[in-house]
Amino acid sequence: MLTFETYKISLFFSLFHTDWKITNVCYQMPIITLTSDWKNNDYYVGSIKGKILCLCPDITIIDISHSIQSFSISQAAYVVRYSYSDFPEGTIHIIAVNSEHSPDKPHIAVRAMNQYFIACDNGLITLIIEKDPDEAVVLPEKMKGNAAATDIDIFARTACELAKGRPLKELGKKHINLKRQVPMLPTIDESVINGTIVYIDSFRNAITNINKALFDKIGRKRKFDIYIQSNHYRVSKINKYYSESSVGDLLVLFNSIGFLEIAINNGNAADLLNLSTGSAVRIKFYG
Repeated sequence: MLTFETYKISLFFSLFHTDWKITNVCYQMPIITLTSDWKNNDYYVGSIKGKILCLCPDITIIDISHSIQSFSISQAAYVVRYSYSDFPEGTIHIIAVNSEHSPDKPHIAVRAMNQYFIACDNGLITLIIEKDPDEAVVLPEKMKGNAAATDIDIFARTACELAKGRPLKELGKKHINLKRQVPMLPTIDESVINGTIVYIDSFRNAITNINKALFDKIGRKRKFDIYIQSNHYRVSKINKYYSESSVGDLLVLFNSIGFLEIAINNGNAADLLNLSTGSAVRIKFYG
């Protein structure tokens, strides 16, 4: 017989189970991220968010960055490459950088590493994933009624179709040969690494393409000098923390993703040292 007490217990677990299911559904809600060179003071960011919310009101939109240097696919690739893996599987990443389409650079959507990426086929995607995607399609440039579509229309429509569970292969024609960009890699010999600054972060720290694995492989625990801007600046120590150096001092360290970073403690290294993407960094080992 169901007593009042057992009824209360049954009701409690029923409510708890229902709440758990609701929480779990919320956790599984699809996510769309936005990365662009549109800047926040233009209407483009607001426009694409509005279109997305009209098409899929329950979506979660996350801004990765709208401060990408205009037309810089290398900077966009760096930002997305080192952030996308922190998102849940199935996340849809819109990358609107240098995104005007043309016959040889169509808009595309790809699936790779259990995530989706929507961009222009200008080499950006291959800088992010560095291997062939699991699936890729060319997106149609027309809306219903054969009306021409803007980048914002195409990106919003595609992202929401994916968020609603529509298979990627139904959204466009299969695309086999993605346009490729070769990442800028360091050159090495027995005792020298010649690297390049590939990104300037919001603190104006300059991040190179020299990672710790390469440094350890070539260095073999030898003494070294790091030359920045030809021979204008020299550093012979790698910090573990910024605070190991005095305020205003030049320093280098390996950052959270393992790349050599040039900084000034509580200062702006890129501005003070006149560094930009493409500036040279050389490491010379001795002994």
